[in-house]
Amino acid sequence: MKIAVCIKSVPDPEYYEKITIDPESKRLVRDGIPAVINEADKHAIEAALRFKETEGGEITLLSMGPPAARDQLMEGLAMGADKAFLISDRKVGGADSLATAYTLRKLVESTGEYDVILTGNESADGATAHVPSQLGVWLGAAHATNVVDLAWDNGLVVTKAFEKGRGRYRLSTPCVVGVTAKANEVRFNDVRTILDAKNKQLDILSAADLKELNDKYIGLAGSPSQNGEVETVSGNKECLMLTGTESEIADQIAAIIRGETLGKEEA
Repeated sequence: MKIAVCIKSVPDPEYYEKITIDPESKRLVRDGIPAVINEADKHAIEAALRFKETEGGEITLLSMGPPAARDQLMEGLAMGADKAFLISDRKVGGADSLATAYTLRKLVESTGEYDVILTGNESADGATAHVPSQLGVWLGAAHATNVVDLAWDNGLVVTKAFEKGRGRYRLSTPCVVGVTAKANEVRFNDVRTILDAKNKQLDILSAADLKELNDKYIGLAGSPSQNGEVETVSGNKECLMLTGTESEIADQIAAIIRGETLGKEEA
């Protein structure tokens, strides 16, 4: 069984109050903010590990991001994955979810043939939950999102949560599944797997390494959604003190609602 798990390096949620937005690029400024594996992605890795334990096979981690995202892939290898690939190239930077899904499609196609591709259902920083479905469409594969349970029974069977209930589906393979944090409990790394991770394959690729990559669909230029203007909104509000009897104050409020200007003697 060949399993790919797409993971993302995100700013540590513990430091979110320190994250700012660059007014020119409209992108997050992450300087000085530690990076971690996206939380839902850890549950996708855990799901892959459980399949490997029961069905055998190999787990490959896939990611796109800056070179520093290597640290999060190393953590995933320490959890028990077998090898990892990181696409790190300015050409694919600034991508929205659609361009990200396209790049991940090419990373999938360039690194092997997989029976199941798992992702976290959403990322902690973007939180669109678009990528699993978009990746499935780009690959022309069956896909399911908001999955709270996975099982292998002569094929992949998933339980998908809806607003009012749950549905159980059997997916043809290859398929893409967006795994939620409710799907399992992530295990702790042990010393052996941490030491083993140092000897596992971790390749950092450029855009040129991906098969038949179409520049039209990658990076900021290939993203149909673009960031809008950034405006800093002041929390200060003008205060108008109304004085007089209850009846007089009521008349003043009515005048304000009508758009009339109050005289100084009324305020």
